[in-house]
Amino acid sequence: MGAIVMGSVAYGQQDYQLSQFMYDRLSINPGYTGIDNKICATSFFRSQWSGFDGAPKTFLMNIHGPVPLLRGGVGLSLFSDKIGFFNNFSARLNYSYHLSIGNGDILGIGISAGLMKVSLKPDWIAIDPVNLDNSIPDGSQTQSTYDLAFGLYYKSTNWYAGLSATHLTESDLVNLNVKNARHYYVLGGYDFQLPSNPDIMIRPSFRLESDFTSTQLDFNANVLWKNMVWGGLSYRIKDAIVPMLGFQQPLGNDKMPGMIRIGYSYDVTTSEIRDYSSGSHEIMLSYCFNLKPPVKITKSKTVRFL
Repeated sequence: MGAIVMGSVAYGQQDYQLSQFMYDRLSINPGYTGIDNKICATSFFRSQWSGFDGAPKTFLMNIHGPVPLLRGGVGLSLFSDKIGFFNNFSARLNYSYHLSIGNGDILGIGISAGLMKVSLKPDWIAIDPVNLDNSIPDGSQTQSTYDLAFGLYYKSTNWYAGLSATHLTESDLVNLNVKNARHYYVLGGYDFQLPSNPDIMIRPSFRLESDFTSTQLDFNANVLWKNMVWGGLSYRIKDAIVPMLGFQQPLGNDKMPGMIRIGYSYDVTTSEIRDYSSGSHEIMLSYCFNLKPPVKITKSKTVRFL
């Protein structure tokens, strides 16, 4: 997450940063809600810029699934972020209308609405009393506002693409001198199974984020082996190289088949702060399951057609 700079009004790239972004599509694009036709719960914990006092610590949880009655899906995103003296919390409800395109392709048209709360709890160390300067807050302050997002998400058999915008209202938290900047996202990914070795699937993906003040672009390529273990590498331009690995295992039964996943990534900082930070750590945990078991295809023969 970009640093917040205090002035008459604080601006900046305020949305959180995740290296395993390919497993977090819901919180930035409500069009993704329930589109995989599974009920999923996914959580992230990220400790960024280890070695810095007040460095960002982020927790995110997404829960979503299909609701045929609503012709789409519904979900919930919970987010907590601590950066220095700032504590940010948000809760968003997501809905996506699923439009069938043909050949199994689906377009998700989504919207999310929720609450954002920002708290400032300063603990200044200063020679002169802070309360003598009216421009410096010397006590705890909290302010809340509502938040809106919109997204389009296209899902095909082996690829996906999305376009979305968050903080549509660009709320101004005047008590804290913080203004929420609107963020725009473009994301996409492709699953390619090697013809020569069906046990190996190559999965490139990318995510672009911009508030038209700063832009961040992440590329990733990971390899899934035997639908069980994956490893890969991401590159965040002018910021970090990110190795990652993960494991997934079926969990459930024939009536309710599911999959549990756990992933870990480590950011090797390449920016100017590399001499002061020992990198960033991130853990992802996910569980998805189907309410209906997959249809089993059976074959039978009769002597009439032999």
